[in-house]
Amino acid sequence: MQYTLRTTRYETMIEVNRQGEVWIFAEQHEGRLEDTPLELMSKARHLADTLSVKLAAVLLGNGIKGLTKKLIHNGADKVYIAEHPLLQTYQTNSYAKVMHDLIHKHEPQIVLYGATVAGRDLAPRIASATKAGLTADCTDLQIGDHQTPKDKKVHKNLLFQIRPAFGGNIVATIINLDRWPQMATVREGVMPMPEPDNKRKGKIVEEKVTLTGQDLPLEILEEHKRPKKVDLKAARIIVAGGAGVGSKDNFKLIWDLANCLGAAPGATRAAVDLGFIDHDHQVGQTGTTVRPSLYIAVGISGAIQHQAGMAQSQKIVAINSDPDAPIFNVAHYKILGDLNQVIPMMIKSIREKTV
Repeated sequence: MQYTLRTTRYETMIEVNRQGEVWIFAEQHEGRLEDTPLELMSKARHLADTLSVKLAAVLLGNGIKGLTKKLIHNGADKVYIAEHPLLQTYQTNSYAKVMHDLIHKHEPQIVLYGATVAGRDLAPRIASATKAGLTADCTDLQIGDHQTPKDKKVHKNLLFQIRPAFGGNIVATIINLDRWPQMATVREGVMPMPEPDNKRKGKIVEEKVTLTGQDLPLEILEEHKRPKKVDLKAARIIVAGGAGVGSKDNFKLIWDLANCLGAAPGATRAAVDLGFIDHDHQVGQTGTTVRPSLYIAVGISGAIQHQAGMAQSQKIVAINSDPDAPIFNVAHYKILGDLNQVIPMMIKSIREKTV
């Protein structure tokens, strides 16, 4: 790391400042806010209100002041904005230095990041710099109290950081008693988008940034981006196939049904690993978390890792030949049968009704 780490009061105090703000890292790229900080806003708003503190968004970049209104309209009381030419493009060292300096200056009690590529890169660096803990890939956040067994002391208003553990077989709740700020990355798609209020007012705090070329040890010559083949998070209907589909050739049935419904094709990790479809279509703990109006699960057993990514769908239709498949436990409609017979019948019926 190219900058000097300064010891913060979080490292040395057991009775830390519990009146600090709740922060979210407002990730943006090329002047466009990512969806994840907006998803985080609704949960962070609830946390801040529970703690009776301000909710602030931290916005880093260059020429991005126009994004502050959107953050305020979606729930932020305050936006800390740090603009500098060397923040134009995300790099770990420069962003980590600025975030570390802001945390040292303002002492928030909670800092949240989206579990995006940038968030997963940035958050551990800042946790190390501030000597704080970090829980990765959370699916829920709550405020609660905890009594330590040894001294029976009650620690109030802690951040309960909830995430799947042991391959998704259990749900763990993690707390941080004395190394603050409490920090977590939150999985994309698990929080609902807030309803924006365009009349909402907030405070914009412009922060002075001190950066030099030494803070960017890498020089970016060119950027090449591969656009995703499908936007599962935006899909209203998803037709997903699992290993039970049988083969890549048979997976054509998933595509046919999806095309018939104007849906996005999805898949389990097992189907992706078997080469039936590529990773952009993966739903689940190690893929995309979705909440469409309709989710059709075809040949999917329903392992907890997959359920973690789709159980919040408004309506779930499961097609499986195994009556004991766990997917039936979360499905609203269950079709027990051979997908090779069921799907062609569904396609025929849909086409007849749309003619």
